[in-house]
Amino acid sequence: MNISGLTKLTLLDYPKKIACIVFTQGCNYNCAFCQNSGLIKCKKQALIKQDDIFSYLQKRKNLLDGVVISGGEPTIQPDLISFIRKIKDIGLCVKLDTNGSNPEVLKKLLNDKLIDYIAMDVKNIFDEYNLVVNMKKVNIDNVKKSIEIIKASNVEHEFRTTIMKNYHDIERLTKICEYLGKNEKYYLQNFEDKESVLDKNLVAYTNDVLLNIEAILKRKFPNVSVRGI
Repeated sequence: MNISGLTKLTLLDYPKKIACIVFTQGCNYNCAFCQNSGLIKCKKQALIKQDDIFSYLQKRKNLLDGVVISGGEPTIQPDLISFIRKIKDIGLCVKLDTNGSNPEVLKKLLNDKLIDYIAMDVKNIFDEYNLVVNMKKVNIDNVKKSIEIIKASNVEHEFRTTIMKNYHDIERLTKICEYLGKNEKYYLQNFEDKESVLDKNLVAYTNDVLLNIEAILKRKFPNVSVRGI
């Protein structure tokens, strides 16, 4: 595992649980809006040793409920499964943040009952996915497979999209909702312009407009919510 960050305590990133966040280094997408763009490339610099992570978890296992594994994209890590097994052996729950590009890894984790919560990013409508992830070609079939695997699981989960004026409007978001299904938990997250963002031309919606989009979508998709405002 290439681990480049550890947030020792979060009350926000794992619903209803006290958790820490492990950030893996390396991603197979190159999203223009990424808040963790420093984690996209594998630099092999200043990595955190797994032993240090597990030492922390052992000391805090009576205070923490779970561990969020984020990135980067965790599912490209070859030893992700063994890493999660060790967390589960400590007695902690695991939430996985993923872009859904590796459905076979997701299937294995679910079949082995190694994850307790999944949050999958849905970047855009499928015809325009490559624009947001900043790649010429994206394996959309894998994205669709991951969505269906997650929906069919008995594991608590959510889907989410980071919203930008440049790429998202009510018509596109409606299409995403229609694909996910009426009852799926789906979060809209407003784009935040930070120094680490790769594309300096991206524009966020105002909170009022985003809340209006939420209200329109909720008429047909009751589990759509705006997060973070």
